Amino acid sequence: MGCVEDLGYEVLKSGVSFKESRAFIEEQCEEVFYVDPGFRIFEKCLIGVPPIAIGLKGPVVMLPYTKPCYGTFILRVESTEEADMIRAKGRRKP
Repeated sequence: MGCVEDLGYEVLKSGVSFKESRAFIEEQCEEVFYVDPGFRIFEKCLIGVPPIAIGLKGPVVMLPYTKPCYGTFILRVESTEEADMIRAKGRRKP
């Protein structure tokens, strides 16, 4: 996957801080996993202040995505494969 534009995503929020994105994902998702900056999802490295929250609702992945010069967005993408990968590699909230 060369570009985030190829994901078929929905923007849920834009112009949010890392703290705001974490709080939104924790509030909205049934399952929440935490990863460190540099974690690869959809073949992209995540940027952020740890811990970075990634939320799941079945096959739906909710994640913060930062585009330099544009800020941080919360994206919603449906992908069973990536959701399963997050469940296997992410950390659950203690």
